Amino acid sequence: MKRKILILSLLGLITLVINYLAEIRNEYFDSKVYYGAIQYWFHGDGGMVYDWLRPDTPYGFTYPPFAGLVMSPMAILPFGAVVVIAVIATILTTALLIWWFAGPLIKRMGWPTWFAFGVACCIALSFEPVRETITFGQVNTLLLTLVAGDLLFGVARGRRWAGIGIGLATAVKLTPGLFIVYLLITRRWRAAGVSAATAAGATLLAGAVFPDETREFWTSALWDTNRVGVLSFLSNQSERGFLARLPIDRVESKVWLACVLVTLGFWIFRVRRMPVDDIVGGLALTGVTGCLVSPVTWIHHCVWLIPALVRCVDVGLSRRERRPLYLAGSAYVIMTSRLTWLWEKPPRPPLEIIGANLYVYFSLALLIWTPVGTPRSSVVHEPDKILT
Repeated sequence: MKRKILILSLLGLITLVINYLAEIRNEYFDSKVYYGAIQYWFHGDGGMVYDWLRPDTPYGFTYPPFAGLVMSPMAILPFGAVVVIAVIATILTTALLIWWFAGPLIKRMGWPTWFAFGVACCIALSFEPVRETITFGQVNTLLLTLVAGDLLFGVARGRRWAGIGIGLATAVKLTPGLFIVYLLITRRWRAAGVSAATAAGATLLAGAVFPDETREFWTSALWDTNRVGVLSFLSNQSERGFLARLPIDRVESKVWLACVLVTLGFWIFRVRRMPVDDIVGGLALTGVTGCLVSPVTWIHHCVWLIPALVRCVDVGLSRRERRPLYLAGSAYVIMTSRLTWLWEKPPRPPLEIIGANLYVYFSLALLIWTPVGTPRSSVVHEPDKILT
């Protein structure tokens, strides 16, 4: 017992140091953007939330007006309170996601549950996308929790409210809308309808409260990619970011469209071939695909890879087939090491086309090789279990 407490304490300290170093670098930058925009919106001279840009940067509020409505408490909260709430929320949702995805594996390990779960949480909180979410003050794990909870406890169990979580996540940030397409592909018509109606209802609510902001977002802010940063910046680990870093400016958009269509086609192919009850597999493949096809996938957005990584570890430890375990292990180590950042600024090391796009390559590998339809893939309905 004492040895396990010592090991867990050491891992916790390492995790704290890793996140502290990331905080020194990132300084809750995105939370400052949200906070500044909301403060300007509610306490400025009548300007819209999309009018505000952080001083000396092109960065402004990029989410739909419904997200601004959700974040409106920032108008009265001090910034320190916003940071504390964001950090606690990210840590708690990360722990919850690990329990949902890895809980059965943790129970099969033969270790005390508290120890195995603590180790898994430290590993997750050290994962670069998670620690970047914490130290940028982002909302990624909150959205993943909304979607995952909806799929695991709503869609998988045929609840009448299934789809609400996906719809709300889509209204806050458009990229989770790919999960509505997943519901359509798997012929979950009711859940797809509920999620689409929820997203539309939340959007219309925001439109009724903030009509000018809604018009500005859908006609201008949504299409202005400069508001989120330069597409070629190394942190953009989507297929569009990969292509933007190549010397193909004239044909980049056309090549990107072709890549998106091929990626979506392969995703649909895999989803249609997997058992319909493999909810975790569907979540894993859809999360990876969303990261690949989105025009902008900053590294902190890659928390959506977590379900695929856990599935690979689960299958790799549960069978003699070790390749999924090796894939997940190498992806985790390289992504957590910050190796790709060596290619951020000149003079860059050789093999830039590889080093600057490591997340893209691993995302493609996870889309191709994440195991689906496994004996332990289904969500069971007993109240004492999450999934098997």
